[in-house]
Formats: sequence, C-alpha cells, structure tokens
Amino acid sequence: MAQTLEQRRRNAKFVKDQDARRGKSETDIKKRTKDLPKSPISPFWLGILAFIVFGGLVFEVISRIFFR
Repeated sequence: MAQTLEQRRRNAKFVKDQDARRGKSETDIKKRTKDLPKSPISPFWLGILAFIVFGGLVFEVISRIFFR
C-alpha cells in the first residue's frame, strides 16, 4: 500500500523527533516537553470573552449615566 502525502509528512516529523531524542536521557526529554505549558483557551476566544464581558459592562455604565 502506497503512503499518502499526509502519512509521509507525519513519518518525516516522527523521524525528526526521534533523531532529536537519540542519545539523550529520559529526564532531559521530559524537561523539554514540560517547559512549554499550553493555555487551554486560545487568545482569539479570550478576546471574544473579554469583549462580551467588558463591552457589556461599558454599555451598562453608559446607559446608567445618561439614561437615569
């Protein structure tokens, strides 16, 4: 069965990662992967959430000031 382009890309990435690991101890490998914690929510969604919360707050303050 012939490999698809996606399979070839993933295989190349796997080989590259394995070559980078070769000759290193397990603790060195684990340290490198722990150094970069990833945020559970993307910056885009954080921006949307902030706009909804703070935008609503701003509109509420404006309406209370001008439309008592």
